[in-house]
Amino acid sequence: MSGRVASLLLALACALGVVPARAANPLEKNFWLSGPRYDRVIPTCDYPPALDRIIGRFGTKERRFWNSDLRIVGIEDIRETAMLPWAAQSIPRRFCSGTALINDGRRHPIYYSIAEDTGMIGMSWGVDFCVQGLDRNWAYNPACRAARP
Repeated sequence: MSGRVASLLLALACALGVVPARAANPLEKNFWLSGPRYDRVIPTCDYPPALDRIIGRFGTKERRFWNSDLRIVGIEDIRETAMLPWAAQSIPRRFCSGTALINDGRRHPIYYSIAEDTGMIGMSWGVDFCVQGLDRNWAYNPACRAARP
């Protein structure tokens, strides 16, 4: 029975014109697949629009997904921890850390990276962050280690 099903599927694939995968030809490689072109222009760690994105996204995440009123009211002790820590041809990133001041009066370490061409549809820089102790879905666990270089 399984041999009949396999032959039926093979006949159907041939009828639909399914072809095996193949490598790109030289014209395809040179015309559209030119690869990334990074300028290595990344904002500094204390760039106000980057900090505003972090503050806004943290508040939205807490309100929308965790039904919490927690907000970041400020970020202090900002410092760069690494710049371009990986091999050539990887996405240029600036890794930063600091202390997030939360509206409940507590201070939490915050780790974030600003990367080139990772914003909306790759048109601008993007930000990824983790507030230690408030990474409720464990996206960067343990202790925000995955958000660091």
